[in-house]
Amino acid sequence: MLAVAAAVGSGHLVAGVVSPGSSPYLAVGDTVIRFAPEWLTDFAKTTFGTADKSVLLAGMAVVMLVVAAAAGLASRRSHTPAVVVVGVLGVLGLLAVATAPTFALLDVLAPLASLGVGLTVFRRLHALALRTREAPDEPVTAGGVSRRTVLIGSSAAVGVASVGAAVGGQLLGRGAADSRQAVTARLAAARLAARAPAIPASAAFPQLGTPTFLTGNPDFYRIDVALRIPQQTAEQWSMRIHGMVDKEIVLRFDDLFARPLVERTITMTCVSNPVGGNLISTANFVGVDLRDILLEAGVRPGADQLFSTSVDGFTVGTPTSVVMEEGRGAMLAIGMNGEALPPEHGFPVRMVVPGLYGYVSATKWISDMEVTTFDAGQSYWVDRGWAVQGPIKTEARIDVPNGYATVPAGRVTVAGIAWSQPTGIGKVEVRMDGGAWQPAELATDVSGDTWRMWRTDFQLAPGSHTVQARATDAAGRTQTEASADVVPDGATGWPATIFSVA
Repeated sequence: MLAVAAAVGSGHLVAGVVSPGSSPYLAVGDTVIRFAPEWLTDFAKTTFGTADKSVLLAGMAVVMLVVAAAAGLASRRSHTPAVVVVGVLGVLGLLAVATAPTFALLDVLAPLASLGVGLTVFRRLHALALRTREAPDEPVTAGGVSRRTVLIGSSAAVGVASVGAAVGGQLLGRGAADSRQAVTARLAAARLAARAPAIPASAAFPQLGTPTFLTGNPDFYRIDVALRIPQQTAEQWSMRIHGMVDKEIVLRFDDLFARPLVERTITMTCVSNPVGGNLISTANFVGVDLRDILLEAGVRPGADQLFSTSVDGFTVGTPTSVVMEEGRGAMLAIGMNGEALPPEHGFPVRMVVPGLYGYVSATKWISDMEVTTFDAGQSYWVDRGWAVQGPIKTEARIDVPNGYATVPAGRVTVAGIAWSQPTGIGKVEVRMDGGAWQPAELATDVSGDTWRMWRTDFQLAPGSHTVQARATDAAGRTQTEASADVVPDGATGWPATIFSVA
């Protein structure tokens, strides 16, 4: 078990120096995510939500420790069983790194170091353990230190070194922090070509229990498949636009800063958001118009997909027609709520396209964009059974009262949010206990690209009550009552909350 821990720690440490993504432990986890069947992916997301990656890593650790313990028990007389197990684990780590979408030749250093350290530590501790079993109290130094003491001390030292190596590798992979601070300072001093309109106080009802209009960066929902957040500096970043274009373009971070920077308030929604769910947030994004860049590149006829890739190999397929729609506001974002993008939200650069679910539009840590067709290739989630197109559906959510809450009898306020990007919300209706629908009071509209808060009051007697809501977009289309799962293109149905009045 100590040998396996030493192997994992040393591999993580070397990866921190060479390439954070080459950590064998994380590479194996990424491989599991990449090749997991659709039913397993859906189970993990449904059961564990945003903690699915932590559960995977913990599960891997448990499996490895169990295998290591079994190998150790099988090696009480001969080192062969454990050497084979440690070797197989090392080779699996090497294969996971070598088959990663972002593999580079130097990436083999981390798994090779992991394999070498694991085998060396096991052979030496095993040999010492065998000698200690034969003569545990035999002195092995001039000072009379026994073999038992040496074995315990050596084991403790290996354990501490393994933890230290893993922590060191984690810290070495955080070199982007200084770069992010510098970008935040540059954004603060930058002159924006267009600023987002100020959010009026009447745009939200946070005092009633709805969200604040802008979601703070720490609270912004996060859904991705990255086991380790890519650590790339702004100076290292580049993106190539190629494929079905008249002219290839290679962008670097300073090239983005040299273009007109615009700020837009945009609500982002995850396709995995269930009816009434919380995988939706709103922020002020700063970046450059993606449409303008693609016009410079010259998109050729027939190109219906923008196939973008993140630095960790994740892929997204975005409808070209949506991005090229005048006024849509698709952008390469570099800032979020007055600072550089947080690492977990795509620093240094991500894509944001209003009106599309994130799985077809919101590539974090973007590094490549191929202008191509949907027939030519499928992106990560489409390859797993999700729809090619992902327009955001008209939805409403009830925030108060909370489910199964107890509220005082009399006048009861019901409030929530609704969204229908990029059209906007025109009406929200609410009904109590299956009665007549009544229109809700809408908060001040900010734009069609953002959510809209609503509220209404009911005079209620004591007892159990069920409240439902439905939204209608600005074009007069009302959300459907038909209930549908999130797969393949987003959940549908009217949200309902059961609560009690006392």
